[in-house]
Amino acid sequence: MFDFRSDTVTQPTEAMRRAMAQAEVGDDVYGDDPTVNALEEMAAEMAGFEAALFTASGTQANLLALMAHCERGDEYLCGQQAHNYKFEGGGAAVLGSIQPQPIENEEDGTLCLQRVAAAIKPDDIHFARTRLFSLENTIGGKVLPMAYLAQAQAFAFEKGLKLHLDGARVFNAAVAQNTSLESIAQHFDSLTICLSKGLAAPVGSLLVGDEALIKKAKRWRKMLGGGMRQAGILAAAGQLALTEQVERLAEDHDNARYLAEQLGGLNSVEVRQCATNMVFAQFHHADLAALNAHLLADGCKLSVGHNTRMVLHKDLNRAAVDALVQSLNRFEKGAV
Repeated sequence: MFDFRSDTVTQPTEAMRRAMAQAEVGDDVYGDDPTVNALEEMAAEMAGFEAALFTASGTQANLLALMAHCERGDEYLCGQQAHNYKFEGGGAAVLGSIQPQPIENEEDGTLCLQRVAAAIKPDDIHFARTRLFSLENTIGGKVLPMAYLAQAQAFAFEKGLKLHLDGARVFNAAVAQNTSLESIAQHFDSLTICLSKGLAAPVGSLLVGDEALIKKAKRWRKMLGGGMRQAGILAAAGQLALTEQVERLAEDHDNARYLAEQLGGLNSVEVRQCATNMVFAQFHHADLAALNAHLLADGCKLSVGHNTRMVLHKDLNRAAVDALVQSLNRFEKGAV
C-alpha cells in the first residue's frame, strides 16, 4: 500500500527499532532518563537554544508553548491556516484560556505585518492582552522566506511580542533553503519540531526555547498528562530522526516535483501547487468515491477530495509515484 495521505504515516527505520529496543531509560518526570536528556540537549544545540522538552505530539508541543508564553486572558496572533489555530481542537482556548486572533495568510504563507499590527489590541480592560505572534514553517508545504523571518522578528521586538514558530516541518524548510535549523530558529523565542512526520520517528515532538520557558512548559506538560516516564524508548528513535533523516528530506522534495510533473500529463487532474514534499491537485471527476475505491484497489491511499493533498515521505519512492499516476490514468480512461 502506497500511502500519500501524510508524512505522519512513515514507518520507523530498522535502526530506530533496534535503538528503541536497546535504549537506556530512566524516569523522565524525575528528569533522569538519559536518552530523553540526550535528545533534548541535541535538539537545543541544533537550534541554538538553551533547552528543549520532549513531548508526545506536535499539538502538545504547540499548546505548551502558547501556555508558557501567555497567561489566562491573553491573546496570540496567527494565520487563518495555522495548525495551532485550525487543526488542534481549539486547545489554546479550551485548555489555556488563550484567545486566538487569526489573520488571513498571504499566498506565500506569510502574514502581512501591517494586518498583524492592526490586530494588536490596545492596552485596555475591554480587550485580551496581545502577547504572542505565531508563524508556521513550512505551511501547506510552503517555505517562509528568510528575509520575512527577519522582518517578523524585528516587528515582534518593536511591538513587545514574543515570536513562536510551529516548526513541525521546519527541517523541510531548512533543506529546501540549503540552510541550518539554527539559521531559521535564531529569529524566534521558541519553536516546535515534529519527529514523527518526514523524520520518520514513531512518536514525539520537541519544544525548544530558553531555560525559563522550558521550565514553565515542563510544569504544564505534567498538568496535561504528558509525563511519559521511561520515554527514552521513544527518544532513541528521535535521536536517529535528527541525525539520519534530515538530509534525506531532499528526496521527498524531488519526488514531489516528479509527481507534479507526471500529474500534469493527465487530463482530469489539475496541479494547483507543489512545495517541498507536498503536491496539491484538483481531481475533475464526477464520482470521487469511485475514484477513491479504484485507487485503494490499486494499492494507493489518498485523502481524495476536489482539492487533494499528496504528501511524499521516505516510504514513497519514484515507483510509488508511477503506480499512483498509472492508476489515475487507468481511471481516467475508464479501465476500472
